[in-house]
Amino acid sequence: MPSPFPGMDPYLEAHWRDIHARLIIYASDALQGVLPRSLRAHVEERVIQQPLQGIVDLPRLGTQVQAGFAVAGPILFETEPEFVTETFLEIIDRESGNRVVTMIEFLSPSNKSPGANREQYLRKQQSVCCSDTSLVEIDLNRFGTHFLPFDLRHLAREKRTSYRASVRRPAKGGAAEVYSMPLWERLPIMKIPLRPDDADVPLDLQALVDQCYRNGGYEGTLNYAIDPDPPLSGADEEWADVYLHEKGLRPQKKPPRPKRKPKSR
Repeated sequence: MPSPFPGMDPYLEAHWRDIHARLIIYASDALQGVLPRSLRAHVEERVIQQPLQGIVDLPRLGTQVQAGFAVAGPILFETEPEFVTETFLEIIDRESGNRVVTMIEFLSPSNKSPGANREQYLRKQQSVCCSDTSLVEIDLNRFGTHFLPFDLRHLAREKRTSYRASVRRPAKGGAAEVYSMPLWERLPIMKIPLRPDDADVPLDLQALVDQCYRNGGYEGTLNYAIDPDPPLSGADEEWADVYLHEKGLRPQKKPPRPKRKPKSR
């Protein structure tokens, strides 16, 4: 069975490490089947520092007696940073010395959270935007802040959706092609740019997410009766509550009690 959501399933975001890895591989396979013979979809990786999720309280270093009082020893905390690899896609031209034609990123919380990882990514984003390489950025994760290379103020309010994507082509300079992705609509088939003389190739985002849900065994493991992590808000929250109730996956929330009018004296 597919996900109950018609587009992106927000409950998959809590399993982003797994979803991200699958999206990269499935996208690479899908693109390779439609690329010209001289181009190849290539999985690349960068090393990032994993954000600290919590502090490990290790055993105390004993207890000492000083001046007749028991004094607890210090607590040891684990401080070694954890480094992980994060993957992205490159479309390379084998006939031009493996020149990178297009870079494709599925944004992760590490890209969108303040700190060294975000600064590293922003430098890479700026470098690609100033080169002859096309940049495709797909944001299917609501964690963190928006930073795709376009100003949200240029979008109509109804187009400022929780999920979005952009395409930057060298031939169009600073212009960005923006894909708005409402929670209640099917994810789009994006047009992926290649070399200047090549036609765009399609990338069906909905098919990729459906494949992640199916192959990852998420059917029956996600609890739609509770809020996702991170929680939805605004129109997304209202729509999801009604939609999941109609699907029989969530009890209907009780409407708030009306406020009583004060008694007149």
